[in-house]
Amino acid sequence: QVQLVESGGGLVQPGGSLKLSCTGSGFMVEHAPIGWFRQAPGKQREGVACMRARYGGSYYSDSVKGRFTISRDNDKSTVYLQMNSLKPEDTADYFCTTDFARDCPRSVNVYDFDYWGQGTPVTVSS
Repeated sequence: QVQLVESGGGLVQPGGSLKLSCTGSGFMVEHAPIGWFRQAPGKQREGVACMRARYGGSYYSDSVKGRFTISRDNDKSTVYLQMNSLKPEDTADYFCTTDFARDCPRSVNVYDFDYWGQGTPVTVSS
């Protein structure tokens, strides 16, 4: 059974940092593309980052490029999203996602991947 569990969300001031974690089970995390997307109240889902299967590199949306970094710890079956220089507009629920039939798209539109976690909330506010 494929499962993705996110953690690490919370309240942070503008300019601060958070590190989200996504732990996968029921599949080989290192062999699958893992993406992050977010959804803010009243807004459309937005893909923010995706790490390609195996060691194929990563893609980022323009809105987070240079501020967010996606990484993977294969021993822990976990993918991280390090978020720096956070802005109020980064406030959203963040979800990790994977798919076994395709790799990361350059567009980072990963919100239609087949498997999602339950999400973790991020609030950026003073």
